[in-house]
Amino acid sequence: MPFEKIEAEKLSAAVIRQIELLILRGILRPGERLPSERELADRMGVSRPSLRDAVAALEERGLLAAKPGSGIYVADTLASAFPEPLVDLFAKHDEAVFDYLTFRRDMEGLAAERACKFGSDTDLEVIAAVLAQMESAHEKRNPAEEAQLDAEFHLAIIEASHNVVMLHMMRAMFRMLREGVFYNRKVMFKQRTTRDDLLDQHRQINRAIQARDGVAARTAVEFHLSYVEQSLADHRKAETNERIAQQRLDYVQNG
Repeated sequence: MPFEKIEAEKLSAAVIRQIELLILRGILRPGERLPSERELADRMGVSRPSLRDAVAALEERGLLAAKPGSGIYVADTLASAFPEPLVDLFAKHDEAVFDYLTFRRDMEGLAAERACKFGSDTDLEVIAAVLAQMESAHEKRNPAEEAQLDAEFHLAIIEASHNVVMLHMMRAMFRMLREGVFYNRKVMFKQRTTRDDLLDQHRQINRAIQARDGVAARTAVEFHLSYVEQSLADHRKAETNERIAQQRLDYVQNG
């Protein structure tokens, strides 16, 4: 008969599996520091030697990274979905910028629809809480803070969609956006009218998600990202026109 003796699972294997799932589900994020060895062993109810064995195995697999004198971190490389040469290409060509926005519109529209269906009440509370922070930052007129919360709002929706592949892919995309690979997000929040429009669009997205209206949520996300795309195109055109005008001025003044 095809039966084998069941062996008790090593504690280190259980620790590995729990940390793996926390990383996979996006709860532990790339670059995040784990608690101290003593605290983590206490929280998980295992001995420190068992914990050390688990951490060593996860380090060997590239999921965790030790920083001497600092502690154990979730490997920052997990946030990089693209090789560096390709990232450099993205940064140098406008074609990538607008393809990026098209990709986001497709993926985030789907994520918003899924969030309405699969998101828990707590997921929806997180989305609403980030929006409230955006409204507060809007009143302070802080473009940098508002841009950061914009990314957190969109990522909260993706997290609420409960698709781990989409989550990690979109986190990598947003990381490149934060690093200015595609465009400077602060540009979108400099003009008062644009900032007001963007905030209203986020409110529309939130209202649809809180009502669990998947079609309305997807439509609101698609409208918002189409607006971002057009605003960015207008900004690029204005920059080009200004460069040409400066050349004409230089010619008139200097011959």
